Amino acid sequence: MHAIFPKWHVPSNIRAFTTTREGGVSKAPFESFNLGDHVGDEKSAVKTNRTLLVEKFHLPHSPLFLTQTHSTNVIQLPYSGNNFEADAVYTNQPNQVCTVMTADCLPVLFTTKQGNEVATAHAGWRGLCDGILEETVKCFQAQPQNIIVWLGPAIGSNAFQVGKDVVEQFMCVDPVAEMAFRADPSQQGKYLGNLYQLATQRLNKLGITEISGGDHCTFNEKDLFFSYRRDGKTGRMASVIWFE
Repeated sequence: MHAIFPKWHVPSNIRAFTTTREGGVSKAPFESFNLGDHVGDEKSAVKTNRTLLVEKFHLPHSPLFLTQTHSTNVIQLPYSGNNFEADAVYTNQPNQVCTVMTADCLPVLFTTKQGNEVATAHAGWRGLCDGILEETVKCFQAQPQNIIVWLGPAIGSNAFQVGKDVVEQFMCVDPVAEMAFRADPSQQGKYLGNLYQLATQRLNKLGITEISGGDHCTFNEKDLFFSYRRDGKTGRMASVIWFE
């Protein structure tokens, strides 16, 4: 099974990774390790892939899959409710698997220097702009200087085209965001945004400075990743974290 593992300095009890599109049973255009059951793939294929996720990566249990809506809602595990509409998951309990799905949006994984709290957030531009990272950090008991973050695979700064309205929405919240956008040389009136930079700005503002990752582009690395911007109808990767 192929996966992207964070290169970060965290306690030895932390388990974290992002899946790739390789190693599953789904057929085109979801080939092959699609974990999303809302994208039009065969239910049986998704079920098999989710079983493989648990078995091949030695998860302590089958994870809770969110209904992601680009919100700023955070679910805390263990969770006994029946409303799964959220875009981040937090826990301070061992062997509780925090999971989000992406296919261009930015998965952000959090832990602490003590290794006793973890979270993961689905940060598309809307959620990022509205404060999903800030809401996730609010759940932590650890001080910001003791929180460690990894930015998983997302669409890169050469492929993430947006309109001026998106730039302005970010700048309304934080004028520094302008630095994360540049004019798109291929199309007048369009801009290229850097999700990694925008997330780093927000995290820095909270006092979090131990940040790694941000070195992939889901749009351009077709063999490794699903990309909604590139393909439209496509699968989803999962970004997973827990502590033992």
